[in-house]
Amino acid sequence: MKFFIDTANLADIREAQEMGILDGVTTNPSLMAKEGITGKDNVMRHYKQICEIVKNDVSAEVISVKFDEMIKEGEELAELDENIVVKVPMTGDGVKAIKYFSEKGIRTNCTLVFSAGQALLAAKAGATYVSPFVGRLDDISTDGMALIEQIVTIYTNYGYTTEVLAASVRHPMHIIQCAEIGADVMTSPLSVIKALLNHPLTDSGLAKFLADHEKAALPVKK
Repeated sequence: MKFFIDTANLADIREAQEMGILDGVTTNPSLMAKEGITGKDNVMRHYKQICEIVKNDVSAEVISVKFDEMIKEGEELAELDENIVVKVPMTGDGVKAIKYFSEKGIRTNCTLVFSAGQALLAAKAGATYVSPFVGRLDDISTDGMALIEQIVTIYTNYGYTTEVLAASVRHPMHIIQCAEIGADVMTSPLSVIKALLNHPLTDSGLAKFLADHEKAALPVKK
């Protein structure tokens, strides 16, 4: 399973890259705003900076909601770097845009997916990735992981090449469950990925090893 980091923070992206586990980046307008990145020129420049750090897929989201405007914006984003994946919302115009981009060889990530039917439409239109939002479904007492499993099953049944990108991943168990189910990709904040490092037995075991090493290093009394 590929690990993407869901952020526009360059320091977090560099840290994840240095860990050696980063396969890509996902962003959205909210994440850009969180970093104080506003205005088209600044946003485009920031995407370029991300692509300079990560030599893998970087999802860049269109702001437009109308087909013609999505096409114009998406083509501009795709021209920034060969690793840009145009992120398109799951709407009627969005599905049309995905089909257009697919025929032009521009890769896409269909975002804001909350049902298997939406995921099926995205795959039929030729989306490179489909992003079901696990955490937001959990927030409304719906099983987000059940949706991931349903989409994986449907795509396997019919041989769709669209990759299932689990988004809105909130905690380490989400990551483990995604891996068990067979999601192709998961995207989360760096803090969630780093939480996989933690285990009390690792901490206590390391503390004991170090304590024993200190004892062994003490000079022998004569």
